[in-house]
Amino acid sequence: MLDLKFIRQFPDLVKQGARKKRIACDVDLILKLDEEARARGTELDRLRAEQNTLGGQVAKAPAAEKKALLERLAAIKTSHNALDAAQREQEAELHKLLLRVPNVPADAVPEGKDDSENVVIEHWGEPRKFEFAAKDHVALAEAQGWLDIERAARLSGSRNYLLKGDLSLLESAVMRFAMDLMVGRGFVPLSVPTLVRTEIMVGTGYFPGGEEQAYRCDERDDLCLVGTAEVPVTALHMDEILRLEELPIRYVAQSSCYRREAGAAGKDTRGLYRVHQFQKVEQVVIDVADAARSIEHHQAILKNSKDLLEALELPYRVVNVCGGDLGAPQIQKFDIETWMPSRNGYGETHSASRFHDYQARRLNLRYRDEQGKVRLCHTLNNTVAASARILIALLENHQNADGTLRLPKALSVYMGGRTQLGRAL
Repeated sequence: MLDLKFIRQFPDLVKQGARKKRIACDVDLILKLDEEARARGTELDRLRAEQNTLGGQVAKAPAAEKKALLERLAAIKTSHNALDAAQREQEAELHKLLLRVPNVPADAVPEGKDDSENVVIEHWGEPRKFEFAAKDHVALAEAQGWLDIERAARLSGSRNYLLKGDLSLLESAVMRFAMDLMVGRGFVPLSVPTLVRTEIMVGTGYFPGGEEQAYRCDERDDLCLVGTAEVPVTALHMDEILRLEELPIRYVAQSSCYRREAGAAGKDTRGLYRVHQFQKVEQVVIDVADAARSIEHHQAILKNSKDLLEALELPYRVVNVCGGDLGAPQIQKFDIETWMPSRNGYGETHSASRFHDYQARRLNLRYRDEQGKVRLCHTLNNTVAASARILIALLENHQNADGTLRLPKALSVYMGGRTQLGRAL
């Protein structure tokens, strides 16, 4: 959430940012309600002051004057209560509107309407040229008996899957490699809840606006299944004031993730690319409010994920996400897209985001600076590895002509030293 003082000071900048993101935002209405609320607040202060003055006079007034003073006090109280109720109602409306105001994107964010206009800024590796009829990940995994989509659909409906045998072990291997990589770089490992209160989804910027993508429990529990460990990890220190010496905080967490994929009907229906449940390792950084340091962290968490893909010998590219594809909370986002032969192109596997204090203001996530002043933190996050899509890339890029799978050296140690999986078909 943006600071209301910032919106007052730079309304045109906020409007331009919303236009760049293609997000509807009525800044003028917000400013109008804010002006009215401040004027009403002034009037409430005046009425309270008058109440206090008259209250003191009543005790000392002659009997003949007390009745008039008490009647005046009653009238003031009635006016005050009505004004206070109106103020509370308008403040609630103003807060709802503020939750919809998108973060102002960095100047480096390119113009563009959607993901087709993201700007490629880096390539690594060359897509493999096969000398045989390569299979897609579904055909290869089903032939090996590693994947059962039909039975999973009977259990849970479409866009679900069941991993068996070596593919289940490979998923675990990728997740463990990702965790070990991050712990080796100083990140503190966490095991976090995947059910969170609605307040936490609002605090991290997923609500309002992303409700149709989330799985929600009934109203009795007011809980949501998370689509990423970013949500509970970023909110871990909400309503706290961190010590300066604690920062930066670097966390990494593996969790199950759940997404409804609403609005994706008929899109990527085959295989593991767009599914309702998957495993993911997520990295989160919390630090001081310093724009330059946030950029340094952004590059560092991006590098962590690039290093993982290079260790897995998977070609990828990095894109600077354009305004129209950028979510409401982000200042800037870089996506990593990994080569997937069955798509004859790159598929998104990672999203590295920085937010400045947008999430922290919602979460009341603060620290005390060197001068003792309490300030809002900056937050960042990035995928380390998301199981379903990484498995697509591993299966399709490292398949052998006989239907077996070559294991990159980085994963061999997690698979009992094997260098190959599966039987010759």
